[in-house]
Amino acid sequence: MESIRSFIAFDIEDEGIIRELSRVQSVLLGTGADLKLVEPKNIHVTIRFLGEITPAMINKIYGEMVKVVFSPFDIEIRGLGAFPNMRHINVIWAGIRRGLNELRNIYYQLEPNLQRLGLRPDDKGFSPHLTIARVRTSRRRDELAKIIRDFENHEFGIVKARCLRLKKSILTPQGPIYSTLREVCR
Repeated sequence: MESIRSFIAFDIEDEGIIRELSRVQSVLLGTGADLKLVEPKNIHVTIRFLGEITPAMINKIYGEMVKVVFSPFDIEIRGLGAFPNMRHINVIWAGIRRGLNELRNIYYQLEPNLQRLGLRPDDKGFSPHLTIARVRTSRRRDELAKIIRDFENHEFGIVKARCLRLKKSILTPQGPIYSTLREVCR
């Protein structure tokens, strides 16, 4: 049976924010570190990574998304950080200041219902962020850490979150290709 790699997210659709994230990605790349940048059009706030689902699950998941209570809200994107930490940088992310409570509320409304549908519990927990780069090796790690610290309070802007989307992710050697399967807009 066909399986679909998928996740639930809010896309970042503000051109100014995307431009500013791209500019900072270029600064990170300028360190000479071994990075895989997230394509600006693919930058999003993941609410829940679902993994592989069947086509039959799409409408069931959508049914749970429709039940989520939320109104359009602002997401303030601000600062850079790293997972798991600054000594071992695997992922570089842009942080979220305003909008955290709303994002958590959406996650906590969805999570028990997704588990009832048979999806495994989210073992990572919910930590709202925007992944902007993945680090392949430790080359130039100190320079990378310095840039992340230089941008730890950088303001990228504020975007209005209106559409919660179920996204399909096709992995290719050039990077993932995302498409929207279903959306709930408020």
